[in-house]
Amino acid sequence: MSERPRLPEPFRWEGEHVAVDLPGARALFTTRRGGVSQGPYESLNLGRWTDDDAEAVAENRRRVAALADAELVQGRQVHGTTVRRVTAPSGEPSEADGQATALTAVAPTVLVADCLPIAVAGEGAVAMLHCGWRGLAAGVVEEGVRAVRELGAREPLSAAIGPGAGVCCYEVGEEVYEAFADLGPSVRRGRRLDLKLVARLALETAGIQEAVDTGLCTICSDPGLFFSHRRDRGVTGRQAGVVWRDPVRH
Repeated sequence: MSERPRLPEPFRWEGEHVAVDLPGARALFTTRRGGVSQGPYESLNLGRWTDDDAEAVAENRRRVAALADAELVQGRQVHGTTVRRVTAPSGEPSEADGQATALTAVAPTVLVADCLPIAVAGEGAVAMLHCGWRGLAAGVVEEGVRAVRELGAREPLSAAIGPGAGVCCYEVGEEVYEAFADLGPSVRRGRRLDLKLVARLALETAGIQEAVDTGLCTICSDPGLFFSHRRDRGVTGRQAGVVWRDPVRH
């Protein structure tokens, strides 16, 4: 197993995964390590809708839920802007690209394999958002911040951007740049889009001044560390962004 990359503060390695403390909360960005899946999904694939063995995925999800000591709640991600306000333990997942809650027994979760997982937290409520370029362009960050405030989170809010496609690797077409034309040239480097800068600007627009970034790119990181849809040509697993309220964090 290769050496793990150094993380910027305030992130830290917690076992095989990346952790960070936020106001009243903790967030975990999983790697692909520490699970039971095989083949292209080795080893901690959390994606229910991949072609992986369902029992293996279920065991992997149990392991992550144990780390949070909470029920994982997620939706069927469709690159939209719906952020579900979770007020009771969940049933069958509905279409949503974010989950937000004021409960302490559940952990909002999104699955990613190049898109950005973004945690938003304040004292009293948390959200985890699935942010690809379509969702960012449509306003999923703004909707996620709105959900956390509606659920009673106290200001100031903070955010954490997990591992995802970096500007080093994320080449896109002109139609994608056009979606962010209002942001100016700062988000573009040749044919590459700085998706994390796009996310930071959206967080600032929503009123969040403190947003930290792992600085990790899933496309060019060690293939044994993260799943990547682009690098693996679509046959790959999913890691997760998970956030939960932590009464110890004040």
